[in-house]
Amino acid sequence: MLTANRARLDGEIATLAAISEAAAPAVTRIVFSACDLRARAYFKELAHSAGLALREDAVGNTFARWPGSEPGLSAVATGSHIDAIPNAGAYDGTVGVLGGIEAIRALQADGFVPRRAIELILFTSEEPTRFGIGCLGSRLMSGSLDASSGSRLRDQAGSTLDEVRSAAGFTGPLETVRMAAGAYSAFVELHIEQGPLLEREEIPIGIVTAIAAPASLRITIDGEGGHAGAVLMPQRHDAFLAAAEIALAAEAAAKATGAIDTVATAGVCEVFPGAVNSIPSRASLMLDIRDIDGMRRDSVLRSVDASIAGIAARRGVRIATELINADDPASCGPAAIEALREAALSRNLLHREMVSRAYHDSLFMARIAPVAMLFIPCRGGYSHRPDEFASSQHIAQGVEVLAEALRRLSSA
Repeated sequence: MLTANRARLDGEIATLAAISEAAAPAVTRIVFSACDLRARAYFKELAHSAGLALREDAVGNTFARWPGSEPGLSAVATGSHIDAIPNAGAYDGTVGVLGGIEAIRALQADGFVPRRAIELILFTSEEPTRFGIGCLGSRLMSGSLDASSGSRLRDQAGSTLDEVRSAAGFTGPLETVRMAAGAYSAFVELHIEQGPLLEREEIPIGIVTAIAAPASLRITIDGEGGHAGAVLMPQRHDAFLAAAEIALAAEAAAKATGAIDTVATAGVCEVFPGAVNSIPSRASLMLDIRDIDGMRRDSVLRSVDASIAGIAARRGVRIATELINADDPASCGPAAIEALREAALSRNLLHREMVSRAYHDSLFMARIAPVAMLFIPCRGGYSHRPDEFASSQHIAQGVEVLAEALRRLSSA
């Protein structure tokens, strides 16, 4: 039976975590930074040692291929990301990349020869830290983002994506990043759950059947400022209170669907001028509304729009909305789900089916291949923070299930 080498994998996770702009235990790796490039070099070193053929595209997506016995067949793919938001942890994304290498090594050690090539993908910029949009590499691969983003997307310093990627050594037209539908016969991503369900239920393996997708709204409210003592309540046009009403309207609209998978979050609210004795004249609000059902999510958006119109009229404020993105949710491929289910059963591991309420590169890979995701528990459900943790045992179990699923999918 194939077995992951826990000690080797633990060491590699620790080594990659040490390539960071933040002091341990925090991990910070911003795309195309010096740390990111060092981390990529470490990945390529490991992939080369495993005998994998390497290539990179124009935005830095990196592909490590184990050739199959029938080169004419579409490959099976796995992978994730290694960029990390500021003050993050060591496991988000990394488990799927380093775990992918270990899964391939376990199959090699077991004497397996794939019929279809197995390709491990390191995706560029799954996190939105630098350019304000997540899953940059997989969006471009799937055609969900067009090549104009190279000159349109800018970082906080004002540099364009094209300028930054070229400085990092990734050149060529962004049009070449896009892959055709059917480029892979299947894509499977190993990831920590980033939630508490698996740990709470003491189940080592989660098999994702659907991936929720967000709609993001930027809302700007212009009211009228004034002295907190001198302007009486009937004459006020308070921008912040209008923002608060919008946030509550989003919450109410999400709850009104009656579906547990509909969620709405007002994660950012900025108030100007921000003085305790001044009525807010302007407020900026960011809403995140997501669901695994796109029509249901969009009904929440429409409800929020209707509420905004009423709030603006009632409070005498001006409200402008901008839809940043509204990605389609994804359903996972039945054959890929079944491969994971059979792999877990073959190793006598308890598993449960679940949805992913966080989105991942798999959401966009679903545009070009049947996908599935494999979750392992993380302590407390914590993620995107320095105490993010997955046990060596759970990581190894996830890698072994991934390897077995890759064996089945690449033999088809």
